[in-house]
Amino acid sequence: MSTPTKMNVPIARTSLTEAEIQSVLTPLSNGWLVQGPKVREFEEKWSAFTGARHSIAVTSCTTALHLSLAALGFGPGDEAIVPAFTWIATANVIEHLGGKVVFCDIDLNTFNLDVAALRTKITSRTKAILPVHLFGLAAEMDQINEVAKQHGLWVVEDAACGFGSRYHGKHVGVLGDTGCFSFHPRKAITTGEGGMITTDNDALAEKLRRLRDHGAAMTDLQRHLGARPYLLADHPDAGYNQRMTDIQAALGAAQMERADDIIAERRRLAERYDAAFADLSWLRTPAHVEGLEHGYQSYPCLFQPEPVNADSIERINAARNAWMDSLQQAGISTRPATHAVHMLTFYREKYALKPADFPNAWAANDCSISLPLFHGMTQAEQDFVIEQVRGRQI
Repeated sequence: MSTPTKMNVPIARTSLTEAEIQSVLTPLSNGWLVQGPKVREFEEKWSAFTGARHSIAVTSCTTALHLSLAALGFGPGDEAIVPAFTWIATANVIEHLGGKVVFCDIDLNTFNLDVAALRTKITSRTKAILPVHLFGLAAEMDQINEVAKQHGLWVVEDAACGFGSRYHGKHVGVLGDTGCFSFHPRKAITTGEGGMITTDNDALAEKLRRLRDHGAAMTDLQRHLGARPYLLADHPDAGYNQRMTDIQAALGAAQMERADDIIAERRRLAERYDAAFADLSWLRTPAHVEGLEHGYQSYPCLFQPEPVNADSIERINAARNAWMDSLQQAGISTRPATHAVHMLTFYREKYALKPADFPNAWAANDCSISLPLFHGMTQAEQDFVIEQVRGRQI
């Protein structure tokens, strides 16, 4: 059999069973389309899986982060610390609430927040830390929580990539004041768009539920199931409309039935890549950290044909882009792992920032590459990626 020279392998692909596809017919058939019984079911399954006392379904991880900060009391003039290498939403929610974004550099080995650098970023205005469990590897939460406790700060975990990620036995999202998850199609569990907030704080959970639903004291489902469904709820807060629909939740709840299998498959795929690329000095594969279980939302590598430093980043970036283009020509989609937010136009201009202000984030921005990894990836697809990666001149 001849080896293919081209195959279409996307960076990610949604894989749904027929039962999951059919699950959305339930709310379409019974007429309950907005936040209702399927949202409650999804929340209960999410809590059972993560070990969270409360799970609150919302429209996205972005709104989960926004609601978390708003419920905690973050507002104009407050500062929050975020990694300089993350998806832009982590920083945007701070801007939306009138706060100041304070960037912190990352550990280039893990792509996560550098705790030593974090300690230097705290001021009298700091109110919150937003650690990100980037790509499915948990941040150093014990150290981060220690810093937060010393300074009386809130910790809002950006666990957008955190499904299946564990920190010394605990699922991420239960380690701070809140955890915020994403159900975007590139995530292991998807509802198209959607998010979830987890917390063990009863009072905070109650406030989060109100704020996602216009500030209402009870949900429509609670009201309809109550003794007087004809009376409207009180609104103790000026809230938002950030409710998940039952159509989305039906899909999410159905996928939770095979949550363990989805995670196990992603780990198997990552292990095959690890073994295949172990001898490639120019491609550093994702870090393995003792006590941390990687969820592998993606497979981020560092492209390093020479040592990565300020003098070499421009050359490495040009070589990486050419390498990615050659893979694209063969039909393999790749991406930079994510972006350095301080290098994006809005934040660069607003805060007068330069790439070198956060050198590890700059290096990750210009030298990282994510290879295809997704639930439902065939062995033939992965074999093709491995062969093409190993066979390309560097």
